[in-house]
Amino acid sequence: MTSTQAHDKSVLADVRLADGRVADIVMQDGRIAEIATGRATVEDRVAPIEGQGMLVLPGLVDGHMHLDKALTGLPWMPHPAGPTRMSRIETEKSLRGTLPPVAERASNLARLCVAHGTTAIRTHVDIDPDNGLMHLHGLMEVREQFAEIVDLQIVAFPQSGVMRAPGTSDLLEAALGDGADVLGGLDPIAIDNDLDGQLDTLFAIAEQHDTGIDIHLHDAGADGLAEINALCDRTRASGLGGRVTVSHGFCLGAASADDFARTANAMAAAGVSLATHGGAASPLPPVKALRERGVEVIAGNDNIRDTWSPFGNGDMLERAMLLAWRSGYRTDEDLEIALDCASGAGGRVLGLEGHGIAVGDRADLFTVEAETPGEAVAQRPRRGVVLKGGRVVARDGKVTGTAASPS
Repeated sequence: MTSTQAHDKSVLADVRLADGRVADIVMQDGRIAEIATGRATVEDRVAPIEGQGMLVLPGLVDGHMHLDKALTGLPWMPHPAGPTRMSRIETEKSLRGTLPPVAERASNLARLCVAHGTTAIRTHVDIDPDNGLMHLHGLMEVREQFAEIVDLQIVAFPQSGVMRAPGTSDLLEAALGDGADVLGGLDPIAIDNDLDGQLDTLFAIAEQHDTGIDIHLHDAGADGLAEINALCDRTRASGLGGRVTVSHGFCLGAASADDFARTANAMAAAGVSLATHGGAASPLPPVKALRERGVEVIAGNDNIRDTWSPFGNGDMLERAMLLAWRSGYRTDEDLEIALDCASGAGGRVLGLEGHGIAVGDRADLFTVEAETPGEAVAQRPRRGVVLKGGRVVARDGKVTGTAASPS
């Protein structure tokens, strides 16, 4: 913990816990020091952070985002992307030079996410021969600027493919050397037409740099299942269990019962997690069935108002609602599963030790005007305060402090 992170004891007063109890949460040095049901001691309540009787929850975790693509904060522009993945890739490339710097646009979106209660983000950043490491360096600026209000984990993402774009593997290695946290990949069959080539390359880089992998797998049917199972085989062989994530995995939502069971079991055995954005245009992987087999499932906003999609507002409670809605969830118990995908499970997959509300956990919290976690997901009510390391970083939907406005 740096000296800027350590601070005196404070208290988040008069909040409702998920079990209905009213409590004061005492925080010290960025951690929860005490949960006092009723009232904390007088000295701890000097200048308290008023919870106003709101529900308190662990900070939201966006497990899949593309901060470098964001158009947040810019005047509205008609959505230009075509109907196919490759057309959208090419459209985005053609517009890169017309947009403000990545750091400016990404900062706008990061502030929006924090204001909604997000305290950690895993963002992918485009790495390709045309772009080099420019977007990565922009997001590294944002990571440094926002270090005390949100944890930002950066995935080096080969948006144009690996094998089909000569020089990309070297760029991915350079990105990890420069400060990217995780290695990305993309559709080894559909994009590269070389399943073994891409996966062999990614795992060699990951092992060399001792990093995890988060790979976009959109491919449907047999190709998608083959990709996931090959990924699981390599994860087991490399000892990277718990550090590999399949992003999207749409094929799991349309697989036969036998194919799903075989693939989900392989993911659980290998320690491969799934990130889903719950988008309506593709089959939704069955969240509960995956969790029941031991697969961690996390949620993310994916594209938020960019050249790929005009939708999204950065609110992970809304993303949890969409995931629950598409899954047919109606009970509070099921709504809490969707919330866990957007918070607790994300913390586990991103390696955020102590992401919760217990003594010793990180004081990364937010308050919401709801009676229960289920209501928070179903209705996405007003947020009160957002705390990072026990400090207020947003209040009433607005980021506070030095990150409150563009630098």
